Amino acid sequence: MSNFGRTSFLLGAGVLGVGWRSVALAAPMAMPLPGPDLKADADMQRVLQNILAGNAPPLPEVEPRIARELPSFADALAATLTQEGKPTVEAIGGLKHKVIDGPGGPLLLRMYFPTKMAATLPVVVYFHGGGWVIASLDTYDASARSLANGSGAIVVSVAYRQAPEHPFPAAADDAFAAYKWVVANTASFGGDAKRIAIAGESAGGNLAAVTTMQARDNGVQMPTHQLLVYPITNIAFDTASYAENATAAPLGKPAMQWFAKYYLKSESDATNPLVSVLRAKDFKKLSPATIINAQIDPLRDDGELYAEKLQAAGVRVKRTIYRGVTHEFFGMGGAVAKAKLAMAEACEALEASFGKAT
Repeated sequence: MSNFGRTSFLLGAGVLGVGWRSVALAAPMAMPLPGPDLKADADMQRVLQNILAGNAPPLPEVEPRIARELPSFADALAATLTQEGKPTVEAIGGLKHKVIDGPGGPLLLRMYFPTKMAATLPVVVYFHGGGWVIASLDTYDASARSLANGSGAIVVSVAYRQAPEHPFPAAADDAFAAYKWVVANTASFGGDAKRIAIAGESAGGNLAAVTTMQARDNGVQMPTHQLLVYPITNIAFDTASYAENATAAPLGKPAMQWFAKYYLKSESDATNPLVSVLRAKDFKKLSPATIINAQIDPLRDDGELYAEKLQAAGVRVKRTIYRGVTHEFFGMGGAVAKAKLAMAEACEALEASFGKAT
């Protein structure tokens, strides 16, 4: 195994053709630490130990309403930072909340302002992770704060509706509605209408990619950049990274099957490009992309396959695999060195896409 902390490369063309795979759950299992072939580095291990210290039951053993109350990776990060005598919250320039009209009712947006303020600032529309089922704006608060400070942008985090109460396409509909609202209303909160990017993690990365496609297909202003952090790009569960990381913590194959079980209303939804963006027919004229993947993650190959599709269609894309870290590492810069590197890469790409203020 390479000793390098990360591997960056541009990808060639690739094709994936897979059918629906049943979301019937495997037998419940504990969440072991990664095995010797995919070993987490020392920083990541400390956070993983705090994740496992919560003794939470695996997701396949509980219902969503229970899962939402279980300790999260954000709790483990806070515990790790406290143990190391570090601040648990990154200071920013300010917060603002806005309730807008969404396709299914009121939709909450949380705006994170960077410490370095200006008359007008670029904007990043951000979607949190959680498999479309669990987590919240608070769970991914650390990522939003670091993105705001690092990119110098206002980060608008979207509290989209979640399954199973609101299955597909509710989250996708909310994501696109929020993006369109931001495009039309940047002046109301000090944003620059011509400098709007999009970002998301995991299921949020899926929503960011889906929203970018919807913007193109509906004649809406395109994001200057799409930042996709370990995005879900295909519901199939059959890649090499799924096999290698089937029992990884904090995300394994059974958990991903559990998410799909609750998000999708039918098996046919898995082939819908608004769920599995990898199955779209056209990848041309999408926004340039930065794709960040963790080595110890069943979603690692989802990023690779999507990068191949984009690159083959002439879309500029950079993908980086950060070695020795797991799913959910991205917002852990206070405790995990490679998370700080990944955040710096992400913010550099966003900032470059914004160009000069208008």
